[in-house]
Amino acid sequence: MTAPLDRRHPEVPLKHVRKALSHDSATLHVAGTATYIDDMVEPTGTLHVVPGWDRNSVRGQIRSVDLEAVRAAPGVVAVLTCADVPGKNDCSSAFGDDPVFADGEILFYGQVVFAVVAETRDLGRKAALLARFDVAPMTPILTAADADAADTTVLPDYQFRRGSPETGMTAAETVLEGAMLIGGQEHFYLEGQVAMAQPQEDGGMLVHSSTQHPTEIQHTVAKVLGVPDALVTAEVRRMGGGFGGKESQANQWAALAALAARKTGRTCKVRLDRDDDMIMTGKRHDFKVNWKVGHDGAGRIRAVDMEFLSRCGYSVDLSLGVNDRTLFHADSSYFYPDALLRSRRLRTDTCSNTAFRGFGGPQGMLAAERVIDAIAIQLGRDPLEIRKLNFYDGDHNMTPYGMLVEEHEVMHDLIGQLEESSEYWSRRDDVERFNAENAVLKKGLALTPVKFGISFTLKHLNQAGALVHLYTDGSVHLNHGGTEMGQGLYQKVAQVVAEEFGVTLDKVCITATNTSKVPNTGPTAASSGTDLNAMAALTAAREIKSRLIAFLCERHQCSPDAIHFTDNKVLVGDQSFALSEVAKLAHMARIQMSHAGFYATPGITWDRDTVTGRPFFYFAFGGACAEVTIDTMTGEMTVDRVDILHDVGHSLNPAIDLGQIEGGFVQGMGWLTTEELVWDEHGRLRTHAPSTYKIPTASDIPDEFNVRLYEGNGNPQDTVYRSKAVGEPPVMLANAVFCAINDAVASLVPGQIPELDAPATPEAIMKAVQDMRRRKVS
Repeated sequence: MTAPLDRRHPEVPLKHVRKALSHDSATLHVAGTATYIDDMVEPTGTLHVVPGWDRNSVRGQIRSVDLEAVRAAPGVVAVLTCADVPGKNDCSSAFGDDPVFADGEILFYGQVVFAVVAETRDLGRKAALLARFDVAPMTPILTAADADAADTTVLPDYQFRRGSPETGMTAAETVLEGAMLIGGQEHFYLEGQVAMAQPQEDGGMLVHSSTQHPTEIQHTVAKVLGVPDALVTAEVRRMGGGFGGKESQANQWAALAALAARKTGRTCKVRLDRDDDMIMTGKRHDFKVNWKVGHDGAGRIRAVDMEFLSRCGYSVDLSLGVNDRTLFHADSSYFYPDALLRSRRLRTDTCSNTAFRGFGGPQGMLAAERVIDAIAIQLGRDPLEIRKLNFYDGDHNMTPYGMLVEEHEVMHDLIGQLEESSEYWSRRDDVERFNAENAVLKKGLALTPVKFGISFTLKHLNQAGALVHLYTDGSVHLNHGGTEMGQGLYQKVAQVVAEEFGVTLDKVCITATNTSKVPNTGPTAASSGTDLNAMAALTAAREIKSRLIAFLCERHQCSPDAIHFTDNKVLVGDQSFALSEVAKLAHMARIQMSHAGFYATPGITWDRDTVTGRPFFYFAFGGACAEVTIDTMTGEMTVDRVDILHDVGHSLNPAIDLGQIEGGFVQGMGWLTTEELVWDEHGRLRTHAPSTYKIPTASDIPDEFNVRLYEGNGNPQDTVYRSKAVGEPPVMLANAVFCAINDAVASLVPGQIPELDAPATPEAIMKAVQDMRRRKVS
């Protein structure tokens, strides 16, 4: 295989970009020496902060809280409540409705009422249990259905309407309707929520936080302390996973650490217990989806009406963007001539749901796949035929929100390739034969597409900054606003910068994300981390490089075309200089070798109020074919084989991208099959530990797991080296597993649409199987 070429200098092969290079921290991860916040050396006198809460109350007015025993407990230095907040008692990202401490009422089970500051974490945890609460209980609203009936919302309803869905339904030959429940999901990051705050001079605060959004930590801590943003610095080198759970949810714990540090004048650290973490922090939004579809005799969709009832929890948090993205992806990959897509953002007395990988998109797409499966089952057709019949194409390429699907041919080609490589049709025959011969075990097969919009739908978030220094020894200092949570962002950006300067990767020093170096950053989310931060870093590197080129042109009386950077050297015509030599000469000539790069995604014009414009820079595509076997006597299920073909444009790092695709798929498979969140009738989360909440394990990985990158023409948009985002889209590849389970259940009674909810746990599968058997008897 020949080396790829630099598109700016076609004759120069790329040295770092598009190479399968290891993660920058891979060796440290394997050796166990990568430093996370809880591994940092604690300054002498560091105190530990433990949140206190009422373990008996779900919702109610606080009559009194007796903290005397807590204050008197061994090792306790201070006890904080809402009365100790010098600024605003709020840790929300935007809407001002997330109190750091409960004030007068408990809004959900697990809400923080006070915080213990103690000499050790264990002493703090023991002391926190000594509080005595007197709370007047209130009847909690717990489910989306209950909130819908009570008409309690955190945000106004929102919708996309195209054409006349009422007329379309009337004109359709067949109308189907139904409902499904789509469960939430716990982030289950390996490193829990943690923060350490160190007091600085003049009232300043340095906060180390495991966060995807350092600038929001800076804003929140400054707001709570009542100081200017400039007095607060937030820093994060790496996280042990985030998945959206550290975009806004890290705010409260950083605020607690900072409040304790301000109160005591000593470094203070918060590290949540795993059970507390799961109880107190938000999850993926769960939904009830009511759907209706009209289609013709062939299965072509005429009109769609979907209503998404979303459990948002007690506050807004990020529910605006999450639920909007659900609507943006309720078409999956299918053209709806007439459509009404509606969203209700419902307030419940539970923890506030938040960002999760896919940010609402997976729920919308799963609902669309349910509609397609229903049409296929009702017509007695293969679901893949109905999917392909309804794909966007050259004549039908406008989404319900008015954006053109410009790369529809990529989707057709990708799915066509996967259809062939997965041997879909011969395996369909094998599945039917197996089901005919087996009364208890039933197989299912499904091939589903992914079309995922890339960009933040809040326009102002589509920007990034980076700071690059070139030192006189030829080494490069790299800093940007993106955060590293294991996804390989730092590595990819370093590869881009190394490529631009023509240096080896060991010359590029990757430094911790820090709000004092790159200000006003956005969150590392929406799959845009590389798109934004690599382009900002590339802009900075090119500016420094252009100054060096101008300097050399004047010094050597040559044109810019005569100058090339490669292998830690600078070639000027037939002369070769070490980059360090050039950097020293430039410094002596007073040439600036530092630049703050900036990038803003072009072409984003979405106006939410008028429901017009372009919300996404481009789409990422993918496809997955899954084969499963279910046991109709127990509900148990195994995934036998998975084939994936995914579009990442021209990959910046194929090894990292393949890892993201595999990991995203498995996480999505967990959401749809094993990860069930259970609240009891009182509103208490019962699945708050690994013993009761089941994420996928190595034994859940299919025996045959084939993952390939789609080889196309690259991103038509001007992204960094024509790459595409890869963080979130792979999660939705797991829809194939859910649809395959549905296919297996549907084989019990031809023509009958199963009532299968997500996650398809053994209990959910058995419920659907027994319902099908009742229908067969009747």
